[in-house]
Amino acid sequence: MKQVKMGNTNWTASAVALGIMRMEALSVDDATKSLQTAVDAGINFVDSADIYGMGKSEENFGQALKQSGIARDKLFIQSKGGIVTDPARSHGSFVFGQRYDFSKQHILEAVDGILERMQIDYLDSFLLHRPDPLMEPDQIAAAFDELQMAGKVRHFGGVSNFNPQQFMLVQEAVSQKLLINQLQFSIAHTGMVDFGMHTNMKDERSIDHDGGLLEFARRKGLTIQAWSPFQYGMFEGTFIDSPKYQELNDLLAKLAEKYHTSKNGIAVAWILRHPANMQVLLGTMTPEHIADSAAGADIELTKQEWYDVYFAAGNDLP
Repeated sequence: MKQVKMGNTNWTASAVALGIMRMEALSVDDATKSLQTAVDAGINFVDSADIYGMGKSEENFGQALKQSGIARDKLFIQSKGGIVTDPARSHGSFVFGQRYDFSKQHILEAVDGILERMQIDYLDSFLLHRPDPLMEPDQIAAAFDELQMAGKVRHFGGVSNFNPQQFMLVQEAVSQKLLINQLQFSIAHTGMVDFGMHTNMKDERSIDHDGGLLEFARRKGLTIQAWSPFQYGMFEGTFIDSPKYQELNDLLAKLAEKYHTSKNGIAVAWILRHPANMQVLLGTMTPEHIADSAAGADIELTKQEWYDVYFAAGNDLP
């Protein structure tokens, strides 16, 4: 599988990663099958968060890793922390928070909990999960230093859903080089791209909601980890086979036939065709979908095909 460089480092990993948010709903046997399918497809990067399934996703992953016999050092394992959950507010495997907490104590406790649930000794990468308006950067720096000295985290990947100013607020405080920003991006969620093309215009697409995230990431050499690669909205559903996106699905099917892959594979290839050093985070636990989505990493669409897919999703050029 195609490899991507993680930030400005020599650390490379598979261009497609397995996100385990929904693993809490699987039996250990099924979780093992999903993990093994991902590895067989060339995926060596696993992404999690301590809130997924109230920790059950990580517990199932730990048992699946043990049952699969896959060596720990064959995988890059990443998790996120910083959200204090409210069990009364949930949406499937995702549990909403009652607050964010980037205090040193909470970060340290979060990482210890992750390692215990996953039955591993260290994380390859740890991310702050969504920006805390009350964050104190010196607390984050102290936690990162202690975790690194203890060997519990090898890379402080960075952040999830931070704007450029929030990112720099943390980066200027910590001694570790931040490498990653997790951002929602798909054919049907293209705000980062729309804004750049509609510069100096007054239409809705010209509004900069995020401080030039895409261009900032490229300038800093960050890896954008694209989450919900098949979704429109946050929880509305997938655009794959949705009647709301008939024109898009017709084109995806046509390209899938040309490249001998699936519509999922083309959707992955579309994201990876962008030169911003992106990594696609799969959220599916279905082995067949893991395999056919991962196959998209080795397909390079032409520039015109990339634009044609963009148009078919309802977008335009100014």
